[in-house]
Amino acid sequence: MVMSPFEAILKVASATDKAILFHSATGKDSIALLDMIRPHFKDIICVYMYIVPNLEHINKYILWAENRYSVQFIQTLHYALPSYIKSGNLGMRQNGKVKNYTLGKITDSIRMKTGIEWVFYGFKQSDGLNRRLMLRTYEGNCICEKTKKCYPLSEWKNRDVLAYIRQNDLIEPINYGKVGSASSGCAVNDINFLLWCKRNHHDDYRKVIKMFPITEQKVFEYEYHERKRAEAKL
Repeated sequence: MVMSPFEAILKVASATDKAILFHSATGKDSIALLDMIRPHFKDIICVYMYIVPNLEHINKYILWAENRYSVQFIQTLHYALPSYIKSGNLGMRQNGKVKNYTLGKITDSIRMKTGIEWVFYGFKQSDGLNRRLMLRTYEGNCICEKTKKCYPLSEWKNRDVLAYIRQNDLIEPINYGKVGSASSGCAVNDINFLLWCKRNHHDDYRKVIKMFPITEQKVFEYEYHERKRAEAKL
């Protein structure tokens, strides 16, 4: 039988009073899910995975969550970052000797550090085919007892998450924009994210460029072609 988010959370809470939550800081799924699980656990450790460390607009969201919910955040590098370093992605300093990193390895590391077994993620079936196929193999489409992982939002759509946020007067998630495609969040290879940083938080934009120099060229080329298209319509 399919479980609602609250049924899944209560089932995990009946087995433990401590939990880990992988939290994206500015994302709607993480904002909603932390609010949902906080009343049911004594201790919650939130894990934020960064590509570019210490972005100010991200830190503001983390501080809001820490103050509102009295939770602790652990910041760790994103599992995609080693592959970027290996390939010298977007002009970053290349190092082919860096070891591969996975979400599973990060999860195991956080479990070792905290002694907490149960982990929450904000994955939804509507995120894509792979996640839909994975989540439908679990109890209630959201709980894996074997690995002690829970995905309460499995059955929800984006509109459900946004409705929850607004009904409970939570901080609004950042929409990095929809230039050409849906925003993929805090991703340095996403023009939506780069343009948002340039237009809304220039200090963070400079940090991204310093780490990934070719991103500046990518933004320049996009804006150049946009100007040309606008001029052609005149």
